[in-house]
Amino acid sequence: MVSIHIENPLAFSIGLLGNILSFIVILTPLKTFYRVYKKKTTGSFQSAPYVMALSSAILWLYYAILTRNVLLLTINTSSCVLESAYLAVYVFYASKALKIFTAKMMMFFNIVLCGSVLLLTLAFLEGRRRVEITGYICASFAVSVFIAPLSIIRLIIKTKSVEYMPFLLSLFLTLSAVAWFFYGLLLKDFFVALPNVLGFLFGVAQIILYFMYMNPKNDKSGQYVAATVVMATVGSNMDLEMAEKYFQGSEAVKPPVPEEVKLEV
Repeated sequence: MVSIHIENPLAFSIGLLGNILSFIVILTPLKTFYRVYKKKTTGSFQSAPYVMALSSAILWLYYAILTRNVLLLTINTSSCVLESAYLAVYVFYASKALKIFTAKMMMFFNIVLCGSVLLLTLAFLEGRRRVEITGYICASFAVSVFIAPLSIIRLIIKTKSVEYMPFLLSLFLTLSAVAWFFYGLLLKDFFVALPNVLGFLFGVAQIILYFMYMNPKNDKSGQYVAATVVMATVGSNMDLEMAEKYFQGSEAVKPPVPEEVKLEV
């Protein structure tokens, strides 16, 4: 049975807040996919962040089941459903080359990698050891995702502009990291708490940079580099929002699409 940690009302309240904030973050790509639906093409958007987000949600869902944590269970179930829906829309409207590329990524990350974790931990580990190893894997995956904003910080410093940085998303990501940190801390679940320290630090850094460069000069130099950095980054909804803002703002300097994934016009 999955249990709610009502014995710690403060932890439950903070975890509930974390659920709400994280759910808002998960919903941010809806605008992007509505545009994909209207244009009937995925354009320059990449599927990698959604594949990675789904992998992360699957692993955390497994951890939630092992630890019988209903709050982790609810948010990661929601994430699995929504990320799967995003990928379904992406694959439906993507070119043949991108469909194949996305299918290969999903096969490796969502089926082979996640499936291997589940099978190996269930077959060779028991009890507390199984929870610990799964927790280490989930925490490592979360750290790799939280490292993604480093490219955003570099982009802002390089261009001295926050034109393509979604402030509200940065704010919600930071607040979400704070909520999950304290939730994990109060439950003494450091697999949940510690990765969110990075999320908080990177989030605060982005908010500080936002206020430093919120009134930039109209210097568009470096946008080509900016777009390349954004499109190359994996694992963050924020990167997709920034890419979307970039291509809305400047159609003339789109980076070239690699030949093997170039869309037919």
